[in-house]
Order: sequence, then C-alpha cells, then structure tokens
Amino acid sequence: MSAVPATIAAAPGTVLLSGIVGSTAYGLAHAGSDLDRLGLFAVPTEELHGLSRPAESHVTTAPDLTLHEAAKWCRLALNCNPTASELVWLPDGLYEVRTPLGDELVGLRSSFLSAPAVRKAYLGYAEQQFRKLLARDTTDPATRRRAAKHARHLVRLVEQAVLLHETGRNPIRLRDPERIRELGERIADRPTLAEDLLAGAAERLAGPGVLPAAPDQRPVEAWLRRVRAAHYTPPQDPLHNPGTPAQSTGGALGPTG
Repeated sequence: MSAVPATIAAAPGTVLLSGIVGSTAYGLAHAGSDLDRLGLFAVPTEELHGLSRPAESHVTTAPDLTLHEAAKWCRLALNCNPTASELVWLPDGLYEVRTPLGDELVGLRSSFLSAPAVRKAYLGYAEQQFRKLLARDTTDPATRRRAAKHARHLVRLVEQAVLLHETGRNPIRLRDPERIRELGERIADRPTLAEDLLAGAAERLAGPGVLPAAPDQRPVEAWLRRVRAAHYTPPQDPLHNPGTPAQSTGGALGPTG
C-alpha cells in the first residue's frame, strides 16, 4: 500500500476506502495517463441530524480525486454504476486506504449486484461512449486521441458487463489490455464497428446469467448503520445532559402575541 496522498488525508469526514482506479487499474495506462483516485468517506453522524446536509461528494483535479459519502456510494453501487463500483473490485495493491469498515464493504461487493442494473448501467455507459464516437471529427489529432479513449472504454464496459452477468465477478485488471487498445484504435477510425459489439453484449446480457433480479440491500443497510454508529459522538450540550430535565411544550405552540 502506497503513502496516503495529502488530498485524501485532508478530505472531509473519515475516509474508509480509497484506491487508484481508471486506466492504471485496467492496465491501459501509458506515459501520459492521469492517475485517478476514488474513495468513500463517512461524515460525523451528528452532522446528518441538522437542517443542512453535508456535501455528499468531494472532487478535486490535479490530482484527480473523487470521494463519495458512504450513503451516496452505496446508492451508486446498488445501481451498478461502473465507475463507483470498481472501488470494491480493485487488486489489493491499488488500495491506498483500507479500514476495517472498508474491508467489510469489499466483502459485501456481490450484494450490490443485480442483472437489470448491470445491463442498464454498463450498456448505458457503453452506448454513451458510442454516441461520443459518432460525434467526433477524427481528422484532428487531439480529437482522434479522445475518440480512441472513448472506444477503449466502450470495449472495456461491454466486456465487464458480460463477465459480471455470467460469473458475478469483475476483475478490474483487463486480461488482454493490448487487444483492447488495438480494438479501440480500429473502432475510433470506424465507429460502426462497435455496433456488433454492443448488439452481441445485449444478447448475452439478455441470456442466462448468475446475477439476481435485485440486489441484496439488507447487508448493505446493516453496514451503513455500523458506519453511522462508529462515527457518532453524542452531544455534550447542557440541553442533553442526563441530569437536566427536558423542557417540552407537549406539542403545543406558545402564545405569539
């Protein structure tokens, strides 16, 4: 495990799990690739009790870091958001923060999965990449490079979706990054090549698989409640002092005149 970046150490709340994601995790990184980090944090539970809710995400650039509050991350993962979900499928060496509660979450990763959500989220993201490809004018070198990146992610998303559907697992590190890179280059030049890829994935995702029809929210809910309990500090305000009788209006409003 590498040293914790200062941006993570200074993040709001307590970071429970974070790691290096994106191209580095997939095995697609090159000399000019950015280093992307993703994580989740817990705010002090008492901050959730007031009128104003704390921010649910913390995003910085240079370095690229995205942190989601624990409840928001769970909602994203229950919808099988590909970007958020990869946090709990990383190779061990890519984690930079891994607390006991973070370890528990990694152990629950299969509870977030469902066949409809994988199909909708992964294919939906892949189709977004396809639409971006169709809109690109690849005669410009910079645009051509972006098109190749979109194409690589399209191929990756399709393959991850099928693997999740048929095995229930998502090894983030691609088995053959060079093949993905080469196929991405070809699709960047001829985007219509991706049509068969998308259609084939849709057919396999409509077929038999190992994923349930709905995620198992019970262990996720139990985990989040443990997070809230672990990060709660009872108020020391005199109004909450056990020796001070509580004042109540019995639900009635006092005089206003």
